[in-house]
Amino acid sequence: MTTAQRTPVDYTALAAAADEKAKKFQHAKGKLTARERIELLCDEGSFVEHGRFFGGDPAAGFLGSAVATGFGTVGGRPVAVYSQDFSVRGGTLGKVEGEKITDLIERAVQQGVPCFALLDSGGARIQEGVGGLSMYGRIFRASCRASGFIPQISLILGPCAGGAVYSPAMTDFVIMTRENAHMFVTGPDVVRAVTGEEISLDDLGGAEMHNSVSGVAHYLAEDEEDAIDYARSLLDYLPQNCNDEQACYAYTATPEDVESAMGVGDIIPDDPRMPYDVVEVIEALVDHGEFVEVQEHWAKSIVIGFACIEGRPVGVVANQPMHNAGTLDVEASEKAARFVRCCDAFGLPVITLVDVPGYLPGAEQERAGIIRRGAKVIYAYGNATVPMITVITRKSYGGAYIVMGSKGIGADYAYAWPRAEIAVMGADGAVNILNRRDIAAAPEEERVDVARKLADDYTAENINPNFSVETGELDGIVQPIDTRDTIAAALRALRTKHRDLNRFKFHSNGPL
Repeated sequence: MTTAQRTPVDYTALAAAADEKAKKFQHAKGKLTARERIELLCDEGSFVEHGRFFGGDPAAGFLGSAVATGFGTVGGRPVAVYSQDFSVRGGTLGKVEGEKITDLIERAVQQGVPCFALLDSGGARIQEGVGGLSMYGRIFRASCRASGFIPQISLILGPCAGGAVYSPAMTDFVIMTRENAHMFVTGPDVVRAVTGEEISLDDLGGAEMHNSVSGVAHYLAEDEEDAIDYARSLLDYLPQNCNDEQACYAYTATPEDVESAMGVGDIIPDDPRMPYDVVEVIEALVDHGEFVEVQEHWAKSIVIGFACIEGRPVGVVANQPMHNAGTLDVEASEKAARFVRCCDAFGLPVITLVDVPGYLPGAEQERAGIIRRGAKVIYAYGNATVPMITVITRKSYGGAYIVMGSKGIGADYAYAWPRAEIAVMGADGAVNILNRRDIAAAPEEERVDVARKLADDYTAENINPNFSVETGELDGIVQPIDTRDTIAAALRALRTKHRDLNRFKFHSNGPL
């Protein structure tokens, strides 16, 4: 008796047919397909997919699962990528999809390579019930184990709802496209049914909301190409894993670099009350003026992002006087804290540029938990083991002086510009406490002038960097023109700073 022969399957033809179906489906919505996104992210021809037809059901018209997974290279560096396919069952997640994603993250950890998630999904597959839901738990666990060891970058390129939102929320960076990306735990229909509130999809979980209000997202992309380009840019500053050597790019100072560094002092007004854009200061100090800002639209009184100094990547934290005078509030504290923790997890030195009048006062901040949430930035700086260099450019008062990378909290080197104001509080507040009797004793018509004279005297005697230098809280006074060279020299001196490399990783980079 002869064994029946199975008809050979032309998987190449099946794949081509599935790709055409996906293009018609996605392009009609103004979106790329799952595999087109991978092609944009990875170097040409480098992506090797795992299990293309795993989970497929040809009889039902599905030639594979709703997610593509595999490894490729970005800028020549190996990376892991998974991309949800909305053209297959709405990109929903079931047992097969969960297994593929979990396996990919675990393999990325084993190989010590960054992991990219390209998300576009209708959520858990209802037909599979709790079995599908449970896969989210396994993905969460895998992501938690990877956190702090390998960089994880999520791109939201379509809907991301329900429990699925917590997967990108636990990664290091979340990028959303302006038009098509949405993230929410419960959609508008559920909100309306439960609370009676009428709210649009964009107002509830759109990209602009998450970039400017909630702080969930780190970059607002104009389109998918912009999102992927930003993701590639982030990777340029991050290592393969926490134990990997930091990147070092060839760098030769250009005349423009020299001119910018020499003119940095002209950017900041002498009047401590006058605003300026600290991003211009950062761009004047870093290589070629290239600064990749993170969370640009949220907690605007603080600026964070990546740059290079003499070809070596660094993280930059800076107060932004253009918004609330650069004060620290609950959101700015959390923004700075998570970024410092991220830099510390992946071995990036932290450069802190300080121009801060203090914490934002008021009952609203106290009720919002400024004590609890403000402590997070203290925890981040206080536990950091990477090289940390701080420059006070104009002023630094009170508790904000301590938490913004002071030597007391762990900075390796701290400097100030000659006219920097460093004190427990500003002159006006100080004389109102120290000299209130003298002011009250003056004739009423002279009290304003007396208070101003006392404030000027207090400023001349107490609000300057000299006392901090004499007590060892500052390593020196630097002229603005020498700031870049001073930072570069300090970084060179700290290149061999010892960190405990005996552990699997330094710490997780969970949301703070």
